[in-house]
Amino acid sequence: MVFALSVLVASGPARAVDAVPVPLDSEAIDLGPLTEIYPLYGDRIQVSTAPDAEGLVRRIEVRSQEAGRTASWAVFALRNDSDEQIDRLLVTPHYRFVGSGIVRPDLGSRRIETITPSQGFRPDRQEAPDADTFLITLDPGAVVTFVAELQSPKLPQLRLWEPDAYKDKLNSFTLYHGMVLGIAGLLALFLTVLFVVKGTLVFPAAASLAWAVLAYLSIDFGFWNRIFQMPPQGDQAVRAAAEAMLAATLLIFLSSYLSLNRWHIRVLALIGIWLVALIAVAGVAVYDAPMAAGIARLSFGAIGALGLLLIIGLAFRGFDRAVLLVPTWLLLLAWTAGAYMAATGELSNDLVSAALNGGLVMLVLLVAFTVMQHAFAGSALAHGLLSDFHRQALALIGAGDLVWDWDVQRDRVYVAPELEERLGLRVGHLDSSVRRWLEVLHASDRDRFRATIDAVVEQRRGRVSQDFRLRSADGHYYWYRLRARPILGEDGEVVRLIGTLVDVSESKHAEERLLHDAVHDNLTGLPNRQLFLDRLDAAIQRSRAEGPVRATVMALDIDRFRQVNDSFGIALGDSVLLSMARRLQRLLKPGDTLARLGGDQFGILIVSENDPHRVAALAESIRRTIRTPMGFSDREVFLTACLGIAVYDGSDRRKEEVLEDAEIAMYNAKRHGPDHVEAFKPAMRSSGAMDRMSLESDLRRALEREQIKLVFQPIMRLDTKHIAGFEALVRWDHPRHGRLNPQEFITIAEETGLIVDIGLFVLERAARQLGAWQKEMRSEAPLFASVNVSSRQLLRHDLINDIRSVLMRNEVVPGTLKLELTESLCMENPEYSSQMLQRVRELGAGLALDDFGTGYSSLSYLQRFPFDTIKVDRSFVRQNGHGAQPVILRAIVRLAHDLGMHVVAEGAETDEDAMELYSLGCEYAQGFFFGEPMSAEEARHLLLRQSQMVH
Repeated sequence: MVFALSVLVASGPARAVDAVPVPLDSEAIDLGPLTEIYPLYGDRIQVSTAPDAEGLVRRIEVRSQEAGRTASWAVFALRNDSDEQIDRLLVTPHYRFVGSGIVRPDLGSRRIETITPSQGFRPDRQEAPDADTFLITLDPGAVVTFVAELQSPKLPQLRLWEPDAYKDKLNSFTLYHGMVLGIAGLLALFLTVLFVVKGTLVFPAAASLAWAVLAYLSIDFGFWNRIFQMPPQGDQAVRAAAEAMLAATLLIFLSSYLSLNRWHIRVLALIGIWLVALIAVAGVAVYDAPMAAGIARLSFGAIGALGLLLIIGLAFRGFDRAVLLVPTWLLLLAWTAGAYMAATGELSNDLVSAALNGGLVMLVLLVAFTVMQHAFAGSALAHGLLSDFHRQALALIGAGDLVWDWDVQRDRVYVAPELEERLGLRVGHLDSSVRRWLEVLHASDRDRFRATIDAVVEQRRGRVSQDFRLRSADGHYYWYRLRARPILGEDGEVVRLIGTLVDVSESKHAEERLLHDAVHDNLTGLPNRQLFLDRLDAAIQRSRAEGPVRATVMALDIDRFRQVNDSFGIALGDSVLLSMARRLQRLLKPGDTLARLGGDQFGILIVSENDPHRVAALAESIRRTIRTPMGFSDREVFLTACLGIAVYDGSDRRKEEVLEDAEIAMYNAKRHGPDHVEAFKPAMRSSGAMDRMSLESDLRRALEREQIKLVFQPIMRLDTKHIAGFEALVRWDHPRHGRLNPQEFITIAEETGLIVDIGLFVLERAARQLGAWQKEMRSEAPLFASVNVSSRQLLRHDLINDIRSVLMRNEVVPGTLKLELTESLCMENPEYSSQMLQRVRELGAGLALDDFGTGYSSLSYLQRFPFDTIKVDRSFVRQNGHGAQPVILRAIVRLAHDLGMHVVAEGAETDEDAMELYSLGCEYAQGFFFGEPMSAEEARHLLLRQSQMVH
C-alpha cells in the first residue's frame, strides 16, 4: 500500500523534459515558458532527465537543503549541439514590477536556493544584489537536466544570458537609471528651493511629490540597497512604504493645488483622514509589506479617478487652476493605466518598467511647470496694486479704519497692529493663516465668515461686507465690520482679499437695545404682552414637569384711567403708569413677572407662591397699594383697580387661554364696580351676551386670529366720474356676533391701548393693497388710499417710525397714502400735532383733515397744519335737499382752494348731490351713490371694469 502510494506520488514529475538547444550566437534565451514548476511539492523530487544524444533517459532524485521543508521546484534541460564548451548566466530577478499584481503584490525576494544538474558540477552562484545569477557550463554535445529548489512558488522571469550581453544590458540600464535619478533629484531640489523663495503652499506639496518619486526610483533601481545593504525582507517593507508615500504626496498635491480646504470643510476632513491612513499603511509595511503595497496601489488609482472628477467639476465651474491641471492629470491617468496593465501581466516587455519610471519623472516635470505657471502668474499685478494701497494709507489712518489683508496664495492674513492692541493681544498674533485667524472669531461667526470668503474666491468677484465678533485677551467679544474686495491676478485668479475693519460694537449694542424694546414696554420698561405670554408658557411647561408648582395669573385694569388723561393730560397719565409699575414691582418676589399688557392694563405672573391664602393676601396687598394716593407737584391722584385671578390647574391648556381666564375674571370684577377682585370660575365663560367684558377679551385676540378685516369705499373724481381712490375702513368679523362696525369696538380699543396695534395693522394692509393697485393699474393720476388715525397713534413717539417702516416695505407713489385726522384730535395739542404732521408729510405720506366743520374750525391753526386734503362732513352735503344754495359748503371749498388743498365731500348719495358738488368746485366725492364699502378683491374688479371702459 505504502509502496503504491509512493509510486503514485513520484509518477507526477517522472516524465522527461524537452532539452532547450543553446546556440553559440544567442545572447539571451527565455526559459520561463520551457520550465516546469512544481509549487510546494515537498522536501524531495524525482524527475526523468531529458534524452541524451543516444536517446537514453535516466531518473534522478533531488533533496531539499532543509529536511522536511515543503519546497517548490523548477525543472528545465539544456543541450549543447556544438563542438565548443558554452558558458552562460542563468538569471532570475528578485523583483519585477511586471506581473507583480495589485492586491497583495509580489514585492520580490530570493528566488533560487540551489541548482542541481543531472551531470557535472553544481552551477556557481554569482554575486548580484537584485537577482539570483548562476554560471552554467555546457560541454560539447552534452544534454543536462537542471532541478532548481525555489525560495517561493513564484518565478517571475528565468533567462539564459551570454555573459558579455548581460553585462552590456546592465551597463545600459545603469546609465538610464542614473539619468532618470538625476532629473528626478534636480526637480525635487528645484521645487524645494522655489518653496523657500516663494513660500506658497503649492510648492511644498509639489516638492514632496518629487521627493517621493525620487525615493521610489532609488528603491526600484537598487541604489537604496547598495547604500544601506538591506536584507530582502527589509527591501519589501521599504518598497511598500515608498508606494504609500507616493500615493500620500499625490493626495497632498491635489488638495493644495485645487485649494480643497476652501471649497468644503468636509472635504478637508476626508483628505486628512485619508492621509493619516496612508501614513499608517507605511507603518504597517514593516509587518505585512504585500498588504501595505496593495492598499497603496489601490489608493493611487482611487486618487487618480476622484481627482479627475474634481478637476472636471471645478473646470466646468470656471476654476482656472483645474483647467491648468488637466494635461498633468491626463498624463497621470495614462501612467496609471500602463502601470495597471504591467502589474497584471498584460504588458510584459522588458522596457515596460523603464518606460513607467521615465513616465513618472515626466509627470513630476509637468507638475513643476503647472505649479510655476500658477504661482508666478499675476504677481506683477498684485505687487503693482499694493502701491495703490500705500497711497491710501493716510486716508485710512484719518478715517480710523484698520487694514485687513489676506494673501490667498500664501494663506497669510495681515491685520493692522492697532487691532491687536485694542484686543490686548501680542503683536503678530493675528498675522497667520485663515484657519489660525478664525480661532479668534466667535464660534457662531466662523462658518458664515469662512463661507463668505470662499464664495468670493470661487466666484472671483463680489465684495465682503460682514459683521463678526473678535475675542479679546480678557475673554470679552467686540463687534467688527469687515468690508473687502478681491484682487485678481493676470490669470484671473484671486491673489488677495483686502479691505478694512471698523469697530461697530456701539451700533450692535444699540441693536440689542432695540431688540430689548421689542419685547418690553417703552414707557415702563416692563415686559410686554408677547414676553409675558412667553414666560407664562414656560411656567406652564415647568408646572407640567414638576407637578406641584402652579402658575397664578392676575389681570389688573385701572378704573377710569381715561379721566386722568383727560383731566391732567397725557404726560401726567404716563407718570402715573410709571409710578404704578414701580409700586407693583416691589410687591413681587424674584421669579415673578409684572408686565404691561396694553394701555392701563397690567399682567402679573406668580410662580413663587402655591398657597391660595398667600396668593389672596398678595392680591389684597396689590389692591391697597393701588389705592394709596400718588402726589405730583401740587396734585394728588387717587386710583383704584379691578383685579382678575386665574390659576393654572395642570390641564392641557394654552397660555392664551390661561391669560384669557384672568381677563374674563377682571371684566367680571368691573361689572361689580371699581376696586373689586374676582377669581375666575368656569361659569364666567358661559355668558353669551355681547357685553363690554367679552368684547374686550375677544378684541385682544382678534388680530392674532386674523378677524380684523379691511374694506374699501370708493372716492370718485367728479370731473371724470372715475375712481380716484379709496378710504380704508376697519371691520371686525366676530366669531359669534358677525361683522362689527368700528363704532362697536373702537372705543374699547382706545381705552385698552389696542388701537395702536389695530391702527398699525390697518396702515400696513392699506399700503400693501394700494401698492398692488398702483402697480397693476397704471394711470396718469395714481390711486390714493386714506387711513384714519386715532389720538393714541398721533401722540405716540413711535408713529414716525411706524410710517417710515410701512413706506419702506411697500412701494407706493409719494403722497398717495393719506392719513385722516379729525380737527378735535389736532387741537388736543396743537403745537405737538403741527410738528408731528410736518414730519409725517416729509416722510412722503399725505394728510387729510376729516370731518371739517364739526369741531373747532380754527382757521389760524388750519393754515399752520400741513394738510393737502379737506374732507367735508356729510352734514354740509345733505342739508340741502331742495336746491338751496349751500353757502357754507361753497365757502369751505373756496377756503380750501385758497390754501392749496383738495376737497372731498362725504355723504353724496344721489346724482343731484354729485352734480351740485361738482358745480361748487369739489374735486372728489364719497358716498353710497358711488359705492358701499367693499373687499379688496371687489375693489380690484371695479377698477378693472373702469379701465376696460376707458380703453
